[in-house]
Amino acid sequence: MKALRITLYGYVQGVGFRSYAKRHALALRISGYVRNMPDGTVQIVAEGDEMALEKYLKLVSRGPFMARVDRVETEEIPIAGRGGFRIEF
Repeated sequence: MKALRITLYGYVQGVGFRSYAKRHALALRISGYVRNMPDGTVQIVAEGDEMALEKYLKLVSRGPFMARVDRVETEEIPIAGRGGFRIEF
């Protein structure tokens, strides 16, 4: 198990990114949350199997069709034992 904080920069808000992130997290059995940040980025906290997180990181680095991801920052964080995956507002 591993936990990551992922910050995505670019045209990532208002393009369905949070729903996209949640759908793929659930498919890969990743728990955590996704939220829009005031600075225009999208932040994801994701916990799960290391292989699943690698796949997930590739997917969110591309983003949904209308998004343009210019930069991705990742930081390993302590596992908090989150259950499920939610969109935070």
